[in-house]
Amino acid sequence: MNIVEVRSDKIYKKIMNAPANKKEDIYRYELMKPFEFKWMCINVPITAKQEGGYDVIMASDMMGVLSPKDINESQINNIDILSNDKLWNKCKETIESSIKPFIKEGYKLNTEEYKFSILLANPENPYTILSDGYFGDGGIPGYIFLSIVPNEYTINRLPAALAHECNHNIRFQFINWSNNITLEEMMINEGLAENFATWMFGDDMVGPWVSKTDIETLNSYIKPIIKSGLKETGFQNIISYLYGDDIAKMQGYFPVGLPYCAGYACDYYMIKYYLEKTNKSIVEATLLPYSEIIEEVREFWD
Repeated sequence: MNIVEVRSDKIYKKIMNAPANKKEDIYRYELMKPFEFKWMCINVPITAKQEGGYDVIMASDMMGVLSPKDINESQINNIDILSNDKLWNKCKETIESSIKPFIKEGYKLNTEEYKFSILLANPENPYTILSDGYFGDGGIPGYIFLSIVPNEYTINRLPAALAHECNHNIRFQFINWSNNITLEEMMINEGLAENFATWMFGDDMVGPWVSKTDIETLNSYIKPIIKSGLKETGFQNIISYLYGDDIAKMQGYFPVGLPYCAGYACDYYMIKYYLEKTNKSIVEATLLPYSEIIEEVREFWD
């Protein structure tokens, strides 16, 4: 296992001190270039094919990551927080400790190198605000981004967020991704990841995408709506169920009447139900096919 850190703090300092017309190039070719394969998998070029076209900077903006044009002296304190070697070492230790349980159980992992970085989140982006200043991206095996507005709270939450993304990294080495993924299947992926994170770091580290939904609202209001959409396919049709109306509307999709990350809250409890019912470990469950889990959670929706 080879864990590679891409030290964003050092690159952000270069961007901060660079003239305005050089900031984007440093961001593209020093911070994002090491993740080029990840971006290729979701059809995002490092450089747009034509001026003003879709590229890694536009995609980053949409994800809630701080734009390179906004990396200036106002970010010096945030960059200094990211410059702590102990933070990066903790992340490497978390990745290693998240992967080891699968190796210990005898699973042969196809990915040997795991590359990660910590990005500055845009504090004014609605997704950042709703997510309490931190979120991750780890759907492509071997590549993980953590995005944060650096402060004591978000730094404390990083290990759990990283464990969540590591779980995606492991599962998608065994389960093939489909662009026609159903809502039900997507919920299994996310529920497994968040249950893995709390297994690693405790229930009090559950993300705001779960904790902001109370059980009464979940059972009486959210579950019936999500149940009606379980067989919806394609990200464009399931985003409203997963992220809620506010984020769906921001990205140009139709609302379905759900609050922030209702699907994430629901999938967390769905997988918790599955684990308690079957007495399977979260490590074993992570690698199971969708069909096996779906069969065991039918009663969850009653």
